[in-house]
Amino acid sequence: MDLEEAKEFKERCTQCAAVSWGLTDEGKYYCTSCHNVTERSKEVINTGAIPNTKIQAINRGLKRKRKLERGWDWYVCEGFQHILYQQAEALKTLGVGPELKNEVLHNFWKRYLQKSKQAYCKNPVCRRKVTVLEDNQSHSDWDSEPELLSDFSCPSFVESGTEPQPDGLAQKPFPISKASQSETASICSGSLDGVEYSLRKEKGIVKMTVPRTLAFCYLSLLWQRETVTLSELLRFVEEGHIPYINAFQHFPEEMKLYGRDKGIFAIESWPTYEDIYKKMIEIAKFLDLPRFPDITEDCYLHPNILCMKYLMEVNLPDEMNDLTCQVVKMTGVGEVDFLTFDPIANMAKTVKYDVQAVAVIVVVLKLLFLLDDNLEWSLSNTAEKYNENNKEDKPWFDFRKWYQVMKKSIDEKKQEWEEARAKYLWKSEKPLYHSSIDRAVAFKRREMVVDLQKQFSTLVDSTPTVGRKKPSSFQFNWAEGDAARTCFHGHSLQGILKNKGQSLTTKNSLYWLSTQKFCRSYCKHVTTYEESNFSLSYQFIINLFAFLLRIKTSFLHEEVSLIEKRLFKTKYSKTKKKSSRSRKGRKY
Repeated sequence: MDLEEAKEFKERCTQCAAVSWGLTDEGKYYCTSCHNVTERSKEVINTGAIPNTKIQAINRGLKRKRKLERGWDWYVCEGFQHILYQQAEALKTLGVGPELKNEVLHNFWKRYLQKSKQAYCKNPVCRRKVTVLEDNQSHSDWDSEPELLSDFSCPSFVESGTEPQPDGLAQKPFPISKASQSETASICSGSLDGVEYSLRKEKGIVKMTVPRTLAFCYLSLLWQRETVTLSELLRFVEEGHIPYINAFQHFPEEMKLYGRDKGIFAIESWPTYEDIYKKMIEIAKFLDLPRFPDITEDCYLHPNILCMKYLMEVNLPDEMNDLTCQVVKMTGVGEVDFLTFDPIANMAKTVKYDVQAVAVIVVVLKLLFLLDDNLEWSLSNTAEKYNENNKEDKPWFDFRKWYQVMKKSIDEKKQEWEEARAKYLWKSEKPLYHSSIDRAVAFKRREMVVDLQKQFSTLVDSTPTVGRKKPSSFQFNWAEGDAARTCFHGHSLQGILKNKGQSLTTKNSLYWLSTQKFCRSYCKHVTTYEESNFSLSYQFIINLFAFLLRIKTSFLHEEVSLIEKRLFKTKYSKTKKKSSRSRKGRKY
């Protein structure tokens, strides 16, 4: 010990208030009066003055490294909390209001933890009881990552017939335990309950998966009546604006993920509209959510507004919006009770808002042009002659010219989309491995793959990689005055409509139904779609809108048939009466 070297330390002792310090063998200051040892240490340039200091420092570094490799104790639901948090942050960046994350999604997730018996209940599935730091500030608990949730009151989602638990008995959701180490962690997974979670099959429990995180997000968007449809949400996922594929890369470094966790969090396919739509209804029923806020005429999800949006998207005349509004009114698909989602209703189902709006546009196109590979081309010839002879007047809408412009644009967009999918790197930057033993090998292989990709990209293409596109609700941009891409928004429907009294009616008086007979109620689908049974014009229209929404053509054809069923009730009722009479006349 050297008292002379400790004289530069002038702070008073916390125990006896004396200023008399010495140095221990480890370089820490201690009080010579009461022998109190502080955490402060002297910076030593010459390590020979304090023996074994260098060796001890190396040992402490190794301990910290082992601590990091072992990671924190964490549960599977904590992983989904992180994914939901990142998705909510991404939606906020896209312009969605902060209430979606702070209130709606927060409460939905809290309700799910309670209903699935993972938290907020007396006997949680997980054995360990952990607490969450309380945040008494006005902003949401999600702001402090990774403790995403806190136990604040949620009166609208309290189960009927159950008494609220006292604060001392309330089971908090799962934060990441920074203090305790993974002494009981499974050797088959990084999470404590990875193996148990993958084998868990309890009747009546909706098991959380990565696709269901998108269902939670869409439920929250629908509750808030945000200006994002389901098809747009999935497109933003594809474009990389919302975390989904390899979302586990955003986990903290201390959350080790391997083994069974790989099957839970690793996704190797894109989400589909039909799948997320079904999961959204499934989750809403499981949570026993009340009736959602009303979808009124001023909401973005109302068919009148969405029809206007998609008419602009596919470069159709603005005058068609009046016709789509008439079809919406006649079919009743714009009524509040029809549009508003009610999970606790007997037939709980929500409207496919974007698909329904597009189906209305398809019906209007059939009313105007019949789409039988004959009438539309005849009307195009008339429009072409009129436009040639009256170049100064407002041009008539030419279906043939519109088809040529859209065919070229959609083919280019499809090729770009297919190339992007083909080039997509499914391997994550954060490598996954089956056990902690394979960790070093997995990281080494990942480094080799990255190096090879860099070398190959340098040899093949010297141009820099194009950055991520900015998110937009529109996939096509139509501008006036572009000779290569004619804008048809301002074109007239005068050559297709005729005056009848004080109103306008279509020159075409014919119409063919997309579905003559619907499947029975116990069938999984309403109708079937075989392309060979329909005209080429109808196929083009269906394929155009199906690509726009990234859905199957049969899915859109089914919605068109349902709109027609509402619009032409008399035709379907006559068909039904004829079929019933034929059955009565049969003799067995």
